[in-house]
Amino acid sequence: MKIGTALTRSATRVMLLGSGELGKEVAIALQRYGVEVVAVDRYPNAPAQHVAHCAHMIDMTDGEAVKRLVEMEKPDIIVPELEAIATEALAEIEQGGRAEVIPTARAVCLTMNREGIRRLAAEELGLPTSPYAFADSLDSLKSAVQAVGYPCFVKPVMSSSGKGQSLLRGDADLEKAWEHAQSGGRVKDTKVIVEGKIEFDFEITLLTVRACNGDAGVATYFCEPIGHRQELGDYVESWQPQPMSGTAIAEARRIAKVVTDNLGGRGVFGVELFVKGDRVWFSEISPRPHDTGMVTMITQAQNEFELHARAMLGFPVSTALRNPGASAVIYGQVEGEGIVFDGVGEALTVPETEIRLFGKPISHPRRRLGVALAAGNPIEEARNRATTAVGLIKPLVG
Repeated sequence: MKIGTALTRSATRVMLLGSGELGKEVAIALQRYGVEVVAVDRYPNAPAQHVAHCAHMIDMTDGEAVKRLVEMEKPDIIVPELEAIATEALAEIEQGGRAEVIPTARAVCLTMNREGIRRLAAEELGLPTSPYAFADSLDSLKSAVQAVGYPCFVKPVMSSSGKGQSLLRGDADLEKAWEHAQSGGRVKDTKVIVEGKIEFDFEITLLTVRACNGDAGVATYFCEPIGHRQELGDYVESWQPQPMSGTAIAEARRIAKVVTDNLGGRGVFGVELFVKGDRVWFSEISPRPHDTGMVTMITQAQNEFELHARAMLGFPVSTALRNPGASAVIYGQVEGEGIVFDGVGEALTVPETEIRLFGKPISHPRRRLGVALAAGNPIEEARNRATTAVGLIKPLVG
């Protein structure tokens, strides 16, 4: 792919639909190659908009608004960064040849809906998953839970970062779980998935990259597995590499390749998997860099954002691990606008540690406002350094 010069008629233009912290790092990676970046979000001053060449605020679930903006900005490439997007509009744009969607419009459509990707993985591709059922009412939820059994999880089919998710241990939890799912889903009157609880040893994100490999076409590359810990369905720390058996690694890569081959396109996929001994189950997949993969900013020669940028531009990639490391989330802790962070200097005195503050304009107690990154060997050393650094940072209302 030829690269033009930003802000001229020759520019190679990439439009980010969603401009959060992941999009910000993708924008930075793209700009290093002289790409012109258009950052789109539903609110002003989103993180990627701080570093983009231009910014727009639209309702990305409004297909007509998305098409109008694409017609105005004429991007070469569209990169969805979140789930709440009018996928029908993306498919129409892609089919009309107006822009390339990364990885593909079909992949974005399937993965933004837990029903679509679960049926693809389990029923079409035959991949191992937890037992599951779907429900679109409280009555059908009761039937679905009866079929799956307790304990189980109830999740909106369209949500992210643990929103609307509940763990059910008995019938007394049903009504509350249904109401929580309805309030946490991205659409009203949302359908839910009921998933049986697997007793796994740990869960991983296997960053899987589909990128050009010269005359051989598109090849698949794997990063070292990333372990992570969640609270309330949202990641709070991650580390790389996650130790696991050679048999389990091979099976994880097999599962990831089967599903990403089917989805097609180019770019980074975050494949989430459960692992118990040598057994591996498919859980979910995102067609973009993954929040747990922020650890790669301190562990890999090319982090997940650089890999995504290089893959979409048709450049070669390397998933080589530079050193073990960990990440830990910096939460807002307080309600307010224009938050001040105290203790950043002290946090940076922790050996081999870096801090990334995302620049989100508004804080909520559970909103992710930054991340601490730390190298260390063994992994426990890196994890301790990252969590120590987080503990030294205090968000305050300015």
